[in-house]
Amino acid sequence: MAADALLQRTRALRSDFFTKDGELIARLAREGQKPQVMFVGCSDSRVVPEMLTGARPGELFVARNIANIIPPYGIGHHSIGAALEYAVSHLKIAHLVVCGHTDCGGLKALDGRLSRLDEPSLASWIEFARPAQTNVDARGAAPDRRHRAIVEQNIILQLEHAAGYPVVRRALKENRLELCGWLYDMHEPAVYAYNSKTQKFESA
Repeated sequence: MAADALLQRTRALRSDFFTKDGELIARLAREGQKPQVMFVGCSDSRVVPEMLTGARPGELFVARNIANIIPPYGIGHHSIGAALEYAVSHLKIAHLVVCGHTDCGGLKALDGRLSRLDEPSLASWIEFARPAQTNVDARGAAPDRRHRAIVEQNIILQLEHAAGYPVVRRALKENRLELCGWLYDMHEPAVYAYNSKTQKFESA
């Protein structure tokens, strides 16, 4: 669909949004954004952060990419690193959420043979999730449970990566930032939150 056609199709929706939320939009334009939550999610078109959280404009600072990955600090981290630094240092967020989801194509690609010639960026990017797959396979997960287990381990892995960024590490040390892991199960549908004490994803 051409961009012009998309704009035409969404004109009525935009008009309704601008009318209903005009006052909020104007206030945000005057005063700037003050979100309390940064949401790191997958680029999958079926995962909509605002619908999962009920957030309105100005309430979520969102970064999305293939398989909700946060590369380890110092390794291919510049884009997500910049977002983390801005969110923590400038916006003063209180919560950093990493949200994964079932039926994740990025994580399923770990089982494939992506060509580093044809898809070099994708092939390199998903390797940041490889330890999650390796962890699950080392434990011998049942076939019908394996994908969800990899999704869960990838969320935990990316939270660990996030904690390695200096700006995040400082905020955690000062007790002004909370790391949260969420799993969106599209088949139920339901959202599960990671409990670091029980080391399990529990219904939220």
